[in-house]
Amino acid sequence: MKTIFKLVQLIIIAGVLVNCNISKTKKTVEDLKSAFNEESTAAEKYRKFAQTANKEGFDTLSKLFDAISKSESIHAFNHGKVLEKYGKGVADAEIGSYEVKTTIENLQAALKSESYEMQTMYPGYIRTAEIEKAPDAAKSFTWAWDTEKKHLYYYRQAVVIIEKGNERGLSTVWFVCPICGNIYKPADLKPFCDLCLTKKENFIGYAENQEGEK
Repeated sequence: MKTIFKLVQLIIIAGVLVNCNISKTKKTVEDLKSAFNEESTAAEKYRKFAQTANKEGFDTLSKLFDAISKSESIHAFNHGKVLEKYGKGVADAEIGSYEVKTTIENLQAALKSESYEMQTMYPGYIRTAEIEKAPDAAKSFTWAWDTEKKHLYYYRQAVVIIEKGNERGLSTVWFVCPICGNIYKPADLKPFCDLCLTKKENFIGYAENQEGEK
């Protein structure tokens, strides 16, 4: 009987500690949920953009969209795992509204999204996580933020190249780290991921004429 009583006490204490932890990180938890939805939306949106690019004959660009879509889905997964640690597991993402237009218009929309995440969203989320002493959240946000910078850079390059009327100059192969979502061109590959030290042999590859992930 004493053993059962002690077990009940431990369960109650654990529940109190979890609730206390959540209350101290209330804004960070809200940010994690927002980032989870934002990244899930981006992953779906870019997958649709890849399909449009492919239909319009931009096979090379479609692989960039595919690779970044995967990168965003990894960011969403990481944010979701951190939410679980705070006792706030997520179910299905709330996908925001977006439009699929021409490839040039889609690129401009992608630039706008990445600029917001890189310049506004993640810097604010990281600051809050650090203030609320939520290192797991800060790490997940920082991995995403560092990768969003590369997304923005590659999309800017793509706009300049595509507006010239062809895809020459765009990389035909991309690699995505399955742990942090970092993205690489072949020339930038190193033995380990810059952010999480995952071996490059474990990276996910995307190449022209390769069917995208479902």
